[in-house]
Parts: sequence; C-alpha cells; structure tokens
Amino acid sequence: MKKVVMYTLSTCPWCMRAKKFFREQNIPFDNIEYDKADEQTRERIKEDCKSHGEDLSFPFVKIGEEVVVGYDPKKYSRLLGQ
Repeated sequence: MKKVVMYTLSTCPWCMRAKKFFREQNIPFDNIEYDKADEQTRERIKEDCKSHGEDLSFPFVKIGEEVVVGYDPKKYSRLLGQ
C-alpha cells in the first residue's frame, strides 16, 4: 500500500473530511496539523509543498509520490488503486 502523508489545519472542515475518509477506508496515514506545529516543522511543510509545485493549501495529501491538494475522495481512491 502507498504511504499517505497529510498536512492539515486543526479547524479546517475539509481537512477533517479528508482524515475521516482515510479512517473510514482503514487506510493508515501520517498527519501533521500545520497550525499546531512548531516553526521548524512549518518551514519543512512549506518546502515540501513547494517541492511538489504547490502552494501551501490544506488539506495537502501525499499518496506515494502523488499529491492531492484539497478534499477529493475520488482522486484519493484512484491513487490508492481502489
């Protein structure tokens, strides 16, 4: 299974839906809440987003080497091979 990493905001409703999607599909994921992270982690997240050619926007979901910005369960499923 492809590794899933997600950058979210703790108060973002779309981020909450994205996390719920992966939990309901029983797909493990790593999550970092940007607004609760320390400054060093925030800088690392910004650089990671830029390295994928994206602006800092949430949710930011990495599935394997692919990136999905925003809540898009159809794309999540496609990238996971479901």
